[in-house]
Amino acid sequence: MSPSSLRVATRLKSIQVSPILTLSQRARDLRAAGRDIIDLTVGEPDFDTPEEIKAAAKAAIDRGQTKYTALNGAPELLEAIAERMIDRGVNLADQSIIACAGAKQVISHALEATLEDGDEVILPTPYWTSYLDMVRLKGGEPVAAPGRNDPRTGWRLDARSIEAAITPRTRWLILNTPNNPTGVAATDEELAQVADVLRRHPRVWLMCDDIYEDLVYGRRARPLLVSHPDLAERALAVNGASKAYAMTGWRIGWGAGPSALIAAMSIVQSQTTSAPCSISQAAALAAITGPRASVDAMRSAFRSRRDLLVSLLNEVSGMSCPTPDGAFYAFPSVRGLIGARTMKGDMLASDIDISTYLLESAGVATVPGTVFGVSGYLRLSFAAKAETLVEACARIGAACVAVTAVTATQA
Repeated sequence: MSPSSLRVATRLKSIQVSPILTLSQRARDLRAAGRDIIDLTVGEPDFDTPEEIKAAAKAAIDRGQTKYTALNGAPELLEAIAERMIDRGVNLADQSIIACAGAKQVISHALEATLEDGDEVILPTPYWTSYLDMVRLKGGEPVAAPGRNDPRTGWRLDARSIEAAITPRTRWLILNTPNNPTGVAATDEELAQVADVLRRHPRVWLMCDDIYEDLVYGRRARPLLVSHPDLAERALAVNGASKAYAMTGWRIGWGAGPSALIAAMSIVQSQTTSAPCSISQAAALAAITGPRASVDAMRSAFRSRRDLLVSLLNEVSGMSCPTPDGAFYAFPSVRGLIGARTMKGDMLASDIDISTYLLESAGVATVPGTVFGVSGYLRLSFAAKAETLVEACARIGAACVAVTAVTATQA
């Protein structure tokens, strides 16, 4: 088939490759061309997968655990996930579990199993950029519900904004806490307000993306389904092994929810991947049931890096950064830089311009807030060594001083 005869599906016309992956690839291309680039775009722990988890995978290979597993995942893995979910408010007497090739696939299966063309999915902003196109890919319409920006603590859930976004076509509300890109963790009070909204709108289902729940650096809110168990009958809890166990490449995630929903998602899985990788499932089982020392050590390291990065960013001219509660992202405001001019005379009119300027002039790759639904911000991952963060901030600081100095001179 010649390229000219290829007819791409209409639904793909509004879909793009993940902007984060695109920016990360740009950083790799510049490195390959000989540039010294610090990449702070990707949400991936820089730690290796813990040894006991790798050993479990090797043992699974040695004993021949290389065949298809059950559709929803190996029984022993599902049992371990079930034990884990009890503390998170999931009553497995009337609910089920599915293991997939990553938490992203769990979300994808749920949307594909439930959305009709034109159904709406509410995304509190800032939102993880992939939600937007995942909804569109399934024929749905993403609807942004603007968060409330507190300069001291960052972007907060706004229950009134969420309720205002609900229409007769609303099918899901996706909550991600701690949040990507901001690192903000919802409080008990904020979750209670959202729960009240959902009680007033019983047709709206709740998807809890809890992928960063093990990476909280202070007091954590009680899991929403523990505090509000009446919502469990229309809620899907999503999680995975990628972030807390440094297992991004193993591709194991899971979802727990009402049996009818999981059954519908299982139909989708039966016609896609059939089941997740058997070796990865063995590794995930070891992660979930094994010692927590490696998770605790990584969380402690991330907390130290968070504190370092936030302090350094708050010293940069034109930037202001609240301290994130969890995950491994800082989300500083760069509005103080918008309108500044580079030494070439180019105006930095947006966060996209600023991100591009930092990459080209300072060799630091960041993600503009615009791709997360809010403008005037950058996302920087602190899943990198302390010395890398120090060097990145030194470069960023010098680049920002340069543009503000040029702008002052031109004024």
